[in-house]
Amino acid sequence: MLYYKLKYILTLTIKVKLFGDKYMFTNKTVLITGGTGSFGKKYVKTLLERYSPKKIIIFSRDELKQFEMQQDFNQPCMRYFIGDVRDKERLTQAMNGVDFVIHAAALKQVPAAEYNPMECIKTNIKGAENVISAALATDVEKVIALSTDKAANPINLYGATKLVSDKLFVAANNISGGHKTTFSVVRYGNVVGSRGSVVPFFQKLIDEGATELPVTHDEMTRFWITLQDGVDFVLKNFERMLGGEIFIPKIPSMRVLDLAKAMAPNLAIEIIGIRPGEKLHEIMCPADDSYHTYEYDDHFVIAPSIIFSSRSNDFTINAIHEKGKQVEAGFEYNSKNNSEFLSQDGLLSFNTLAEL
Repeated sequence: MLYYKLKYILTLTIKVKLFGDKYMFTNKTVLITGGTGSFGKKYVKTLLERYSPKKIIIFSRDELKQFEMQQDFNQPCMRYFIGDVRDKERLTQAMNGVDFVIHAAALKQVPAAEYNPMECIKTNIKGAENVISAALATDVEKVIALSTDKAANPINLYGATKLVSDKLFVAANNISGGHKTTFSVVRYGNVVGSRGSVVPFFQKLIDEGATELPVTHDEMTRFWITLQDGVDFVLKNFERMLGGEIFIPKIPSMRVLDLAKAMAPNLAIEIIGIRPGEKLHEIMCPADDSYHTYEYDDHFVIAPSIIFSSRSNDFTINAIHEKGKQVEAGFEYNSKNNSEFLSQDGLLSFNTLAEL
């Protein structure tokens, strides 16, 4: 009997690792805050293609974007709620009967946040607090909040607000009391082709006949991920999460100057200087967090620095039995020193993938 039990567990572990849980979101209700953005649309498309969700709720404040999204996604399971994450009462109303929440709503433009700090604080920090309160009040099963590499050792207001947001979601696991709700965070780098990113900006200039492309600094590097890879990583982490982790994918770096040259090899480059709040290089795993950072096959996990009183604090193994090991003291995952850099051809391939 023990033999067959162990064999079953081993077989299940292998299947989950290779294929994931194909029933994870089937007949479940998923709510996405800020769901009319690039991530939300790709997430909805992926959920509809791979699963049979009971409901997908788009929670956002822009009625026009919701109307436009409904033209592409009008399946019977789709629901559209107009609301702002600053409004806890509306969030609580929207989360009734919800199983999983992806918190994607945020004010994200770095220079805009520098000039409008209180608005960024209201959405990114107070909004995070409201999502947590609403999820606990309605007994949501799992919540994943989307973060950014700018939250690691932040120098700009946007990054600082997202660091506070990350801390709120981690700590929420310690205040959940008798509720079943668990919270985790996913942090990744620049998303190729997403709204407001550099690729469509460069392409617009090229299409309009520009004679040069503006680059803020010739040594600037960034982490680089496609929208689909970002969505897949979030989906997988709903299976992996114990609660309290910050998940970070292993992804390549790129040089912004290489991107400009790859997209427009015949155009001149104008160095315009670093924008307000902008970093030269990005970090996803700070060295100061190395004492509770774990490396897995295709990702890192930053474990909570706080101790959970009513559950395990072991993050060397996740919910689907993948095993990680603690990184060396002082380890830092930095876009400048990344082991993988995209060539100009690789960058063009990423751009092509982003269009799919």
